[in-house]
Amino acid sequence: MSTGTFAERFAALIETRAARPAAVAEAAARRVRRSAPPGAAGRLMIIAADHPARGALRAGADPLAMGDRAGLLERMCAALARPGVDGVLGTPDVIEDLLLLGALDGKVVLGSMNRGGLAGASFEIDDRFTAYTAQAIAAGGLDGGKMLLRIDLDDPATARTLEACAHAVTGLAGHGLMAMVEPFISTRGSGGAVRNLLTPEAMITAVSIASGLGATSAHTWLKVPVVDRMEEVMAASALPALLLGGEVPADPDAALAGWQKALALPSVRGLVVGRTLLYPPDDDVAGAVDAAVGLL
Repeated sequence: MSTGTFAERFAALIETRAARPAAVAEAAARRVRRSAPPGAAGRLMIIAADHPARGALRAGADPLAMGDRAGLLERMCAALARPGVDGVLGTPDVIEDLLLLGALDGKVVLGSMNRGGLAGASFEIDDRFTAYTAQAIAAGGLDGGKMLLRIDLDDPATARTLEACAHAVTGLAGHGLMAMVEPFISTRGSGGAVRNLLTPEAMITAVSIASGLGATSAHTWLKVPVVDRMEEVMAASALPALLLGGEVPADPDAALAGWQKALALPSVRGLVVGRTLLYPPDDDVAGAVDAAVGLL
């Protein structure tokens, strides 16, 4: 896509979307891919932006922050341009926007797969695969797929989500592609909202369950939050893991300290961070990204 201000590039993107839908496949075909698999180069720094497709638009105090697509893409392009940023995690719409903007050459690209468990919905645990499939990820030249696995022992829909994630792990492995599983033990509070249990015991259980999904774990990675006693959590599996960023923290320095400590563990291979870096309290995307990259 032509150079210019971001507003001009976004206007051209909108026109291309309407007039030339084949441009998406053309951009995917000419994207320059990395020659080595994602884990071969050591630590990874991945920018995540798959929240909007689940209806989770809040970042910090703004409940609709991620609902501004031009603003989100401008922040993502700024983050992806920083030294040390390896790639992106997103749903097809976001990935294709970035392809059309020419922002993904040489980057690791991971497709988000199950977004059917909409935030706040009565069916949130029934997290169906409504975005990428393993076949589409392989056909599109992506490097892997990510799935969210929330395990609520009181919700029968958990079984369907477990089964779907297992099939996705197997399907991605069949193409030799990374399967990134983000597991939680979840429960519903008194108001009915799903909340993830972030105790060491809960995460040890979640990691243990996620590690056994699929016909092979050869290409499985984990995406885990930083909790207390991380050394015990990561001891639950031999699989490589990336740390997730979660909500925008009130104290960014404390978040950085937590990531730094967890990154010292042998199976932790990097970070997958979205809102924390894209919508930092001081709105300095480049500075937030550079601080996180510095940990690696």
